[in-house]
Amino acid sequence: MTSIFDENGKNIPCTVIEAGPCVVTQVRTKGVDGYEALQLGFDDKNEKHSTKAAVGHFKKAGTVAKKKVVEFQNFATEQKLGDLIDVTIFEEGEFVDVQGVSKGKGFQGVVKRHGFGGVGQATHGQHNRLRAPGSVGASSYPSRVFKGMRMAGRMGGDNVKVQNLRVLKVVAEKNLLVIKGCVPGHNNSYVIIQK
Repeated sequence: MTSIFDENGKNIPCTVIEAGPCVVTQVRTKGVDGYEALQLGFDDKNEKHSTKAAVGHFKKAGTVAKKKVVEFQNFATEQKLGDLIDVTIFEEGEFVDVQGVSKGKGFQGVVKRHGFGGVGQATHGQHNRLRAPGSVGASSYPSRVFKGMRMAGRMGGDNVKVQNLRVLKVVAEKNLLVIKGCVPGHNNSYVIIQK
């Protein structure tokens, strides 16, 4: 993430994403696959670390093995196997959706995970109850904890889609997109950008 100034001098937080070039590695058709989609590959992978099946699959498209492969349905333009798609399909000012895996935060308590307030007072004999969940079960009936009760547990590492982010800048020569706001995931993680 970084920030840029607009024409009015306002500081806008933004995220810089390397979005391409992506290679069309497979064209799904209704006759063969039962649906229409484009399979795009991004980020070269060492052939030594790829299976022979993957190497053969990418060789059909005339490219090396790729680390990230994603399918897109309802693609705007007709594409052929081996075509390159870069950031020029995006325009400044348009809105995009960005999907990725959020940062994993490990096993967290209820205060961090669900925003519980704890007991509420640090005085009056509270020893170690400040960040505790408190009572979780109902009375003697039903004598159990209901499913979905908010408790401590693994936090983060979920698929998250952030919608309607504005494209501030398209740097075509370096295949960079500058998008307003933040996107899910840690630095250098993969994201999927949809118009």
